[in-house]
Amino acid sequence: MRQGRKLFIREFQKQLEQLQSLLMNIPDSPEVDDMQQFYRIVHTLKGSAPVFGYQRIGKLAEDLVRAWEWTQSLTPASEGTLLVMSTIAESAAASQVALRQMNMEYNICLTELQMDDQQNPGGGSLLGTLKSRLLLVDDDEVLRSYLTRRLQMDDCIVDEASDVETAKKLLREHTYDLVTLDLMMHPQSGYELFEFLKEDPTLKWLPLIVLSGRNDLNDKVRCFQLGADDYVMKPFQYEELAARIYSLLKRTKNFEQLAFRDPLTGVFNRRYFDLQIGMELQRIERYPAPISLVFIDIDRFKSINDGYGHHVGDLVLQGLAHLLQVNLRSTDLLARFGGEEFVIALPNTTAEQAIQIMQGILDKVRLKPVAQYEGHLFSITFSAGIAAWEPGLPVAEWISKADEAMYHAKQQGRNRVVGAQECIISDGSSQTSTSPAMKKRLLIVDDDPILRSILTSHLEHLPIEITHAPDGEEAHRLLQERTFDACILDGMMPKLDGFHLLELLKNNSNPVQRELKVLMLSGKKKEDDLVKGFQLGADDYMTKPFSLVELEARVKRLMQLE
Repeated sequence: MRQGRKLFIREFQKQLEQLQSLLMNIPDSPEVDDMQQFYRIVHTLKGSAPVFGYQRIGKLAEDLVRAWEWTQSLTPASEGTLLVMSTIAESAAASQVALRQMNMEYNICLTELQMDDQQNPGGGSLLGTLKSRLLLVDDDEVLRSYLTRRLQMDDCIVDEASDVETAKKLLREHTYDLVTLDLMMHPQSGYELFEFLKEDPTLKWLPLIVLSGRNDLNDKVRCFQLGADDYVMKPFQYEELAARIYSLLKRTKNFEQLAFRDPLTGVFNRRYFDLQIGMELQRIERYPAPISLVFIDIDRFKSINDGYGHHVGDLVLQGLAHLLQVNLRSTDLLARFGGEEFVIALPNTTAEQAIQIMQGILDKVRLKPVAQYEGHLFSITFSAGIAAWEPGLPVAEWISKADEAMYHAKQQGRNRVVGAQECIISDGSSQTSTSPAMKKRLLIVDDDPILRSILTSHLEHLPIEITHAPDGEEAHRLLQERTFDACILDGMMPKLDGFHLLELLKNNSNPVQRELKVLMLSGKKKEDDLVKGFQLGADDYMTKPFSLVELEARVKRLMQLE
């Protein structure tokens, strides 16, 4: 209908221009063909305008048809007669007024279409913008079928139930955004479903519209007391029902946004997670299935806040939340738990499957920055712990197990996924079961986050642990806390450059640090820098840009991986 109206208005504009042109010529030089063409145009408008809902235009066209009806009996021989000339003058005068009104109607209709395009550019009703899933409960097969077809045309997913028991079954199996319910059904009335919805904590907040053929005040009051959100009398116009459904769903989503969404990242908050996870476990107790919990913590998030400010930290949180959302299933439950921590519930997922899912997401996090600010790109990694739910396991203990597994991931070098039950550890894309204690450690020190991500992506298939440092000061701190076998070190960095860091390592009394194998990277090809690097203790030196294949070969040689 909307597209049809656009086509009609486009054609209506042309017809108005034709009518105005004919009306300018007819009084001065009347010709039968011109007058009869004028009649044909208004006769067409009389029939077509009401079809597209433009009743006012149709009425004006009907008035013009009557004003020019007499032209249908004219012949060329009638031109110029006194009777015809006087009639032309009368019809033309009436037409001037009608055409002015038609032009006003055209401008009004055009403005309405433009406003509609701005509010709903995708076309169709506003209900179609919400992509909702609805359950229709009614024993009237004809009405059910009609509403289903109309709602599906508005991009809704619709399920039908002809009785209360079928409705209960569907409500247990699927998640709905809204239910419409007929009161008068056989063998059970719609009131039976009210009790079912009220007693089930997973359904008690589900929006409900009653459709009833009874205009009974007691019924209306009772339905609202039982929890109905709206009451619509039969018969009704579909457009009104669709508007009521849209209004109710939109209001519900707004409430949800305020009460259950984290305002910074847009994902669910802890309050919603606590409520929803309990409902999910109740469902699993009725219909047993595996479910796993993921506890995520961004690695070294404090250094981002301290080094770049909380506004950058907020951008990083938003970036990671978005990446998690687009890589999870619609059935997964993602929430911000607090600070830089996120939790994810993965229904129908074992711990092993959860590890594979989260490792895939971690690989994507490593590959590209999650935030950008004033030309600076920010890359991160995260540590994740995973715990599978077991019957009888309290939610608090379940969360604690996932949190503990995440803590182990931190202890083992961060930037990894650890399973709580079997201590399944996945680091990089390799599926080997090498113990982290047996792996050699590589430190990548570079202020270019993109280069760090590229190097990590290219080297992570090796049986090594990879740690990042964005500057020399952070690298120095890490080297004091942990032991590394090799280091890829950029020569030019803020705070503490690579050459000064090498000098600190050379003068360090710790023999382990002095034995660290260092591969220097530099954007300068000066021979003095090359000599300086080797004098300070570098074991190898490469200038940018370099071959990743060659770099990998040199890293393997330095770390004795061949």
